[in-house]
Amino acid sequence: MPKKPETGDDTYKLLEYLFGPGKRDEHLDPHLITAWDPDLPCPARHPGRTTLGELADLLDAPVQALRGDRPDKHVWHVSVRNAPGDRTLTDAEWAEVAAAMADAAGIAPYGDEQACRWAAVRHADDHIHLVATLARVDGRQPRLRGDILAMHAVARAFEARWGLTPMSPQDRTAVRRPSTGELAKAGRRGLLETARESLQRSVRTAAALAHDDADFLDRLRDVGLRVRERHGDDGALAGYAVALPGDGADHGTRPVWFSGSSLAYDLSLPRVRERFEPAVGSGGLGGGGALGVRVRGRACLFRPGGGAGGVAALGDLLAAAAAQAPAMVRDRISAAADAFEQVGRPRVHQNGTAVAVPASDLCRGRRGRG
Repeated sequence: MPKKPETGDDTYKLLEYLFGPGKRDEHLDPHLITAWDPDLPCPARHPGRTTLGELADLLDAPVQALRGDRPDKHVWHVSVRNAPGDRTLTDAEWAEVAAAMADAAGIAPYGDEQACRWAAVRHADDHIHLVATLARVDGRQPRLRGDILAMHAVARAFEARWGLTPMSPQDRTAVRRPSTGELAKAGRRGLLETARESLQRSVRTAAALAHDDADFLDRLRDVGLRVRERHGDDGALAGYAVALPGDGADHGTRPVWFSGSSLAYDLSLPRVRERFEPAVGSGGLGGGGALGVRVRGRACLFRPGGGAGGVAALGDLLAAAAAQAPAMVRDRISAAADAFEQVGRPRVHQNGTAVAVPASDLCRGRRGRG
């Protein structure tokens, strides 16, 4: 499965890392498996024929030849990984995957001799890295819109063809997981979780307890988060972003901002606002009514027979309970809230619409795929 591509500005530095020992000597036998020119010699196995610097220069040549402005982030990089337990692919099989991914991404369409230059590096049994420079040989810019979706389609085709573990359908409602860089930053700072994970928990708790926009934003600030508001032309609140104090970019000169939707589907402003006015059914529990629980003045309503309202309210109840629980059980309740968020995500149909998982399905311990 391919990860989301990243961009950078130093081809040689990236190649040096990919062909090097890794941060903890985890890179084994780093070598080139294929490239835009399949006969290109490998710097690791044939150092007398080409060096790492020469490979970087060859990749960068189309960028250096541009007559106009050069892109600030001209290096394109993506890793493609097999699932644990899959058989080990040969270099020839990985080379076929690499060429197909470069084609799908728009980096190097099949048969296009004027496309971007790229190379595939392997330094482990279960994955490869694709490196490309974002300037075509003919001087035009590549068209990369939708590259990750196209590469996912290619991955599914190879999985079916070779009997590999199928990747799960793309879940656009899922909580956004920390990137490798975010995990590394947390490790360097000696933190138990990333800024993203800390923000997800704080924002979810604030959303669970707030009763309107102002109260929601105040709660975010009260727990020490930096908050940036986005207003529409009419002055109404249209969105928000949060940053964790001490989490900076560019050597700490600017905060790292996360919009609500970039943290999780249900933490966008429209989804947060749905919590402020829960739909209350009529009648008793047997007639689709609501079971109410009050946490510090906030009514959390769970409708056993309902759909989105019941699921969201029970998730809010868990998040709020975790925030107020005694220290000895707080971690367990937080883990339960995280697990419920995962199984309670809306189902995503092929047309892109999200439909809430019925609370009755969750109570029976199952979840449909949609």
